[in-house]
Amino acid sequence: MSVYAFVFPGQGSQSVGMGAELAQAFPAARAVFEEVDDALGEKLSKIIFEGPMDTLTSTENTQPALMAVSMAVLRVLEIEGGLDLGGKVSLLAGHSLGEYAALAAGRSFSVQDAACLLRLRGLAMQKAVPAGEGGMAAIIGGTLAQVQEICAEAGKGSVLEIANDNGGGQIVISGKMDAIERAVDLAKEMKIKRALKLPVSAPFHSSLMQPAEEVMAEALAKTDIAAPIVPVIANVTADKETDADAIRTNLTRQITGRVRWRESVEVMAGMGIDTFVEIGAGKVLSGLVRRIDSEVTSLSIGTPADIENFLKNF
Repeated sequence: MSVYAFVFPGQGSQSVGMGAELAQAFPAARAVFEEVDDALGEKLSKIIFEGPMDTLTSTENTQPALMAVSMAVLRVLEIEGGLDLGGKVSLLAGHSLGEYAALAAGRSFSVQDAACLLRLRGLAMQKAVPAGEGGMAAIIGGTLAQVQEICAEAGKGSVLEIANDNGGGQIVISGKMDAIERAVDLAKEMKIKRALKLPVSAPFHSSLMQPAEEVMAEALAKTDIAAPIVPVIANVTADKETDADAIRTNLTRQITGRVRWRESVEVMAGMGIDTFVEIGAGKVLSGLVRRIDSEVTSLSIGTPADIENFLKNF
C-alpha cells in the first residue's frame, strides 16, 4: 500500500485558466474560488480564469491564486471523491507560498485566512525592496558547495544568499542586483552548466525581505492557527511540525529564510513516503521530486481528468 504526501506548488506554476475546468465541473471547486473572492473583496477568480497574464503574475495576485487552485483540487478530492485526508495522507508540504496551502489543507487555518495572508505577503514582499535593486538567479548544475562559494565571492560588500535549494541540481540565489550579476558571470567562469537571472520583481527569501517578515509576524500573531490534522513539513526546517506556535514562527522565518525543498523531499522519503502527489497548478514540484529521488512515485493533480485518474487507483 502506498504512503502518500500531498505537496502544494509555489510561484512560477501559475497560468491563465488554471482551475477553470474544475470550477465548471464541480460545485465544491467553485465554492473555494467564491470563498477567496469574498475574503479579498474582489473577483480574483476572474483574473485566474481569464487573465491577463501580467495581472495574474503580479505577486499579490499569484500567491492567493495558486493557493485557491490547490484548495479547489483538494476540496473536490474530499467532497466528490470521498478522500479522508487525515486517514489516507501521511504528510503535507508546500514550496514557499505552497506551505500556506498545505496548512489550509491540514485545517490549520481557513481558506479565507490563507487568501488574506497571502495577499498581504505578496504586497509586503513587493514593497520590501525598491524595484530594480534586487533580483534572483537560477544556478543549474552546480553543487550546494559551489553555489555557497559563488554567494560568498559575488556577495562581498553586498547581499547574496541561497533562496531555494530545489534539488536536481537547481539552486536559486537572491540578493542585490549587482551581486546577482556578478554571480551569473562567476558561475559561467566556473563552468557551471547554466546560470540565468530570473524574471522576478524582488529578491525573495533573502535577508532583504526583513521588512516583509516584520509585516507577516504581526499578521500571523493575529491569526488563529490550529494544529494540522496531518503534519506539515516546514520550508525553513525541512522537518514536520504540528505545534501551532512553531508553525507561526516557521511561516514568519520563511520570508527571509531558505526554501529547503531538496531536504524536505529527502526527509519525507526517509519517513517512508513513496508517493508524492502535487495538488494544484502545473507539474513543477512533481518534476523536482523525480529528480531528487528516482525511487519514489511522483504525480500531479490539477484537472478533472487528473482527479478521475487518481481516484481510480487511490
